[in-house]
Amino acid sequence: QVKLVESGGGSVQPGGSLTLTCTGSGNRYACMGWFRQAPGKERDWVARIWGGRPYYADSVKGRFTISQDIAKNTVALQMNSLKPDDAGLYYCAAGPPNACPAASEDYAYWGQGTQVTVSS
Repeated sequence: QVKLVESGGGSVQPGGSLTLTCTGSGNRYACMGWFRQAPGKERDWVARIWGGRPYYADSVKGRFTISQDIAKNTVALQMNSLKPDDAGLYYCAAGPPNACPAASEDYAYWGQGTQVTVSS
């Protein structure tokens, strides 16, 4: 098991940047993902990392960077050139041991989320 805590959310103007950090206590997982949920919408996958290799949703490719420090049990999401559509509650999650899917239902452990607001 692992307890995940997200931090770093906030309010920025379009074009701004934020870095989210997910800190885990307990087991370490090779597959970690970031998801976001806007009001009234489903939780969508944003980025995931597995064995050091990052994967990104098309909507954030080139703007977001996911990184992982397994020793510290942290996963970061650097978000640049933020758009209003990027706003939402961002969650980190620990994925299954032998794969790293994009589907949220495959992730067993979740943080409480950190809010990102993008508006002028």
